[in-house]
Amino acid sequence: METLGDYMVIQILGTGCLKCNKLEKNVKDALSEQSIDAVIEKVTDMEKIMEFQVMLTPALVIDGKVISSGKVLSKSQISDYLGK
Repeated sequence: METLGDYMVIQILGTGCLKCNKLEKNVKDALSEQSIDAVIEKVTDMEKIMEFQVMLTPALVIDGKVISSGKVLSKSQISDYLGK
């Protein structure tokens, strides 16, 4: 598990398109709603994205595990993953 101290590490994989930005907003909203502290990292470098074996963006990675790719998860879907 990839964490920074007591913080959850969330990575948003994508080139910075509208869908990537929407996913980032939904992640921030879900974190805020649950009062969870996390480090959010935007990964835009295609070589780094490929290291996750992700072919479709946007993708969501929580603590080193790919949660989804190719779609924008809703705030409630993200909240479900944050609780685990």
